[in-house]
Amino acid sequence: MDPDFLNAFTQPSTLNQFLTEEVIAKGEKRKLIKPTSRNNPKLEELKLFLTEWINRTLKEEHIVVKSLEEDLYDGLVLHHLLENLGSLKLDVDKIALTEKKQRQKLSVIMEAVAKFLQLEESQLKWSVESILAKDLLSTLHLLVAIAKHFAPNLALPPNVQVETITIETTSTGLKTSDAVEYITENKENIEAQSKDDAFDELFSCAPDKLDAVKKAVLQFVDQHIGKLGLNVKDIESQFSDGVILLLLTGQLEGYFLNLRNFFLTPASTTEMLHNVNLALDLLAEGGLLNFPVNSE
Repeated sequence: MDPDFLNAFTQPSTLNQFLTEEVIAKGEKRKLIKPTSRNNPKLEELKLFLTEWINRTLKEEHIVVKSLEEDLYDGLVLHHLLENLGSLKLDVDKIALTEKKQRQKLSVIMEAVAKFLQLEESQLKWSVESILAKDLLSTLHLLVAIAKHFAPNLALPPNVQVETITIETTSTGLKTSDAVEYITENKENIEAQSKDDAFDELFSCAPDKLDAVKKAVLQFVDQHIGKLGLNVKDIESQFSDGVILLLLTGQLEGYFLNLRNFFLTPASTTEMLHNVNLALDLLAEGGLLNFPVNSE
């Protein structure tokens, strides 16, 4: 047996648990946080931060989360959280009592999350089975992704990393590999990527030319938005709900924007943020946005 596997687990009971056929079946691969990394202060800080954020968000619904693994696995809290943050109406029961119902509920939730985050299945760091199995690493990755998309102004603790072990059962026995994995972004990398662009330089070095640039931008926008019978007179106010930005991106890039995917007449800050986030995602996906933008 690989000695790294034995070294990763200090308690015999923990080792025996993961050796059982029920936990890791033949041919299955599991990635887990090493027990030695579970007491990492930064990891504890992130867990507490996410727990308090969920409880604040769902306070009016009288939902209290005490443990991320134990309280999120059945989909109830995730269901309420997505409805609250993204105004999503999921076609599933609020309460799922059986494992079959819980798996069905999580499938609908995971599909909705992947759609809104515009992620392919290969990009997901979680799954229905891992959330249902109360896997902490998958649960944290899922919550961080939801928070970054629906609450981009949330100051998540940066640089949270954990030591992981990947375990796979093969015909010759257990195969393991160690790695270090980031759960939240490396702040140093973000700062290195956040370089001033031409407009940043304009604001700081040539504010007297700003009005001329704004006029040129308005003319450019009207030239394309005018084809839809719309007119933009004020950049700050008319771009704030994301509608003009989405329609302009669609005109310039030849996108077909389904009206069901955004709010044409947003009635709340949440709906406006959804529009802006969608527009930023489209720009990033098209390679037109290579620096972070706060949707707020």
